[in-house]
Amino acid sequence: MNENILGIVAGVLTSVSMIPQLVKVIKEKNVEDISWIMILVLISGLSLWVWYGFLKNELPIILSNAFAVLVNICLFVCYLLFRKS
Repeated sequence: MNENILGIVAGVLTSVSMIPQLVKVIKEKNVEDISWIMILVLISGLSLWVWYGFLKNELPIILSNAFAVLVNICLFVCYLLFRKS
């Protein structure tokens, strides 16, 4: 298998993995079972991957992880909006 195809498929799958969770949170407006620490750690790790992608000039790494950062930032914003004080 071509390594570029492998990287693109892996990037797409990991990038879209949190979309079902985000959709569920938006629909139900319930974040009780979401760990805000996990979201922040994930955003940090994904952001480092984006930085790494820039250093290596690897567009698939940059795009897939940047998209995942955006999805997880949206999830964190939903957490802040829908959490029970």
